[in-house]
Amino acid sequence: MRLLQASHTITIEDLPGLIAEHAESAGIYDTAVFLVDIRETVLRQLTGRGLDAAEGGQRFTIRGSLPGRAYQQVTLLAERDTDGRPEGRRRWWVAITDGVERLGVLRADTSTADEPTRQALRDLASMIALLLLSKRSFSDSYARLVRTEPMNVAAEMQWNLTPPPAYAGQHATVGAVMEPAYQVGGDAFDYAVGGSILHMGVFDAMGHDTTAGITANVAVAACRNARRQGASLTETSRHIEDVLVEQFGTSRYVTAVLAQLDMDTGRLRWINRGHHLPVLIRGNRWTTQLDCPPAGPMGTRLGLPVTEATEHLEPGDRLLLYTDGITEARDARGKEFGRDRFIDFVLRHHSGRHTLQETLRRLMAAVLDHHNGNLDDDATVLLAEWRGSRPSDLTP
Repeated sequence: MRLLQASHTITIEDLPGLIAEHAESAGIYDTAVFLVDIRETVLRQLTGRGLDAAEGGQRFTIRGSLPGRAYQQVTLLAERDTDGRPEGRRRWWVAITDGVERLGVLRADTSTADEPTRQALRDLASMIALLLLSKRSFSDSYARLVRTEPMNVAAEMQWNLTPPPAYAGQHATVGAVMEPAYQVGGDAFDYAVGGSILHMGVFDAMGHDTTAGITANVAVAACRNARRQGASLTETSRHIEDVLVEQFGTSRYVTAVLAQLDMDTGRLRWINRGHHLPVLIRGNRWTTQLDCPPAGPMGTRLGLPVTEATEHLEPGDRLLLYTDGITEARDARGKEFGRDRFIDFVLRHHSGRHTLQETLRRLMAAVLDHHNGNLDDDATVLLAEWRGSRPSDLTP
């Protein structure tokens, strides 16, 4: 609690020293915080020095390192090697998470290894997550630290627009990813909670340039504006279209799937504005495409009727919303990644072996590998799971 109280007027740069000072008073020594980049490939140490607050720090890859394993598994791991540490000290790596959003890992040494010590490490990691979240929104240093390459203007807008990449609460979890992370153009995702309703949407704007990014930003902002005034799905999509036409005429358009999930009952409603249809996964075996007559893309003024479809989910059902950059990514021979491979990947990796966010990290890595690391189109996935009244924890 004293750590929280002392943090109110500090910046990201001050965090390493403040954490170390308060951790030592609890018998936790030599602490260091490592933050994950936005593509989730590396962990970089927050030192508080330099323009990116990482000057002079260590760096670990997610693949093939003990800190990376703690991050992937969202767990606490101990090092076997004791070289360079005082006798009797043990080194730990602890995932730093807020709910299901992974921010990085904590390194720390202790003189004991009992369960109270382990719980103290988890508690410290949870506190650090809250401190990071409270500082990152106004910190350019944080933004620099979590990037490994330059970012274009469209991506700058999109990453500042989107909600966190993972959420858990009220019987549901949500995860989302976008690629190419540093050059994204017209893709966007959105989700929000209002009462017992989980609102979700995936958007794909015409083009792959800065104007496409602006178009997607306008569409998401219009969506939120209508939703926050109590508009239905149909009314929301018409409001988005009106705003797009007002700004761009009919020269720019956006396809989208907009959905609402009642987290108390599992009732799912959605509309299709010229987009790829959602996929429902049930029992980790059965999959189906959720059909809905398409209305025209928003911004085209085609005047097609908007149909609201309904499905009642069962506990454990997962909903996939995605853009065509996922399924149409091609390898050197021109072979697409494909919808079947996409769904099969989710089935194999999210069957209890990995968390939702880790499944999506591995999925996007596989898509990038398939396309030799350079996508021709934006690729976005939003994966939501409804647990119903199951008593299992939402967080790892």
